[in-house]
Amino acid sequence: MRERRLRVLVSDARGRTVPAGGLGAWLTRVAPPGARGTVNVALVTDLRMRALNRRYCGKDYATDVLSFAATPGAPRQGDPSAAIRLRRLRVLRRASLVASHQPPAACLGDIVIARGVAARQAREAGHGESTEFRILALHGLLHLLGYDHERDGGRMGRAEQRLRRRGGLPEGLIERG
Repeated sequence: MRERRLRVLVSDARGRTVPAGGLGAWLTRVAPPGARGTVNVALVTDLRMRALNRRYCGKDYATDVLSFAATPGAPRQGDPSAAIRLRRLRVLRRASLVASHQPPAACLGDIVIARGVAARQAREAGHGESTEFRILALHGLLHLLGYDHERDGGRMGRAEQRLRRRGGLPEGLIERG
């Protein structure tokens, strides 16, 4: 049976639940109506994010947000092969980045956010960390839903703009870039 709505779990790098300024409730509220299943958001150190970005994207720096789709065929950032996607998900789960005990069919995927990068970006943008977490989580969720701003002719940017306005965000990640 499919989930009737989106469920968001927010944890630290060890899988312990963290409040994160109501991030989970906010993302559930602003998500597109078709978003179903569980999304795990892990707030990690910049060092951990750098390792993930190096391992899975071949980039040796801490990026702000990464998304890992649970469904092997679902598009995601960089569009890796299905085998690589499955391996990434297994590694994330084994590393306790997420705390979900949902069956795979109910899990939409994982969003990983670098706390330090988010804090720096928040200062540069003149807003709080909780706002930055929301900007990054929304961007990550759209990737989990199959959007790809590098290949979709602006479709993801328009969706991000619409949803961030609904959620009261000053800007979206794509707009900022």
